[in-house]
Amino acid sequence: MPRHRSKPPGQRQLRVGEEIRHVLAYIFERETLRDPALANVRLTVTEVRPSADLRHARVYVVPLGGGDMPKILDGLARVKPFLRREMAARVNMRFIPDLSFAADNSFDEAAHILQLLHKPEVARDLQPHDSADGDDGQIGEADDV
Repeated sequence: MPRHRSKPPGQRQLRVGEEIRHVLAYIFERETLRDPALANVRLTVTEVRPSADLRHARVYVVPLGGGDMPKILDGLARVKPFLRREMAARVNMRFIPDLSFAADNSFDEAAHILQLLHKPEVARDLQPHDSADGDDGQIGEADDV
């Protein structure tokens, strides 16, 4: 059975993803989204990962100040046609990708790792150790020739 390796995104995918990220961030900043789940919610678009054929794009978002992420994702799914229409007006692409939204948990994971590193037992293990045999690398009296 052949293994399917996902190859890293190409330069074009990265450029398109960055362009979509900028446009969506602009729309979220300037436009009023008419959905109750998105009322008074400030969103940050952290990353956009387009597919290899550029027909689909996964958009990772984080609400500033927290919020009910499942409701926000449902609201974004409801305003997706509006977002695609606004993107079409601002981006010169042959096809506007179908957007799917996901919560970006990388900030939560980074905070968790930082919390783990500050635990006393972990911080103790991260400190440099004195050598066990007492040889600290200095020349002593016994080493004189």
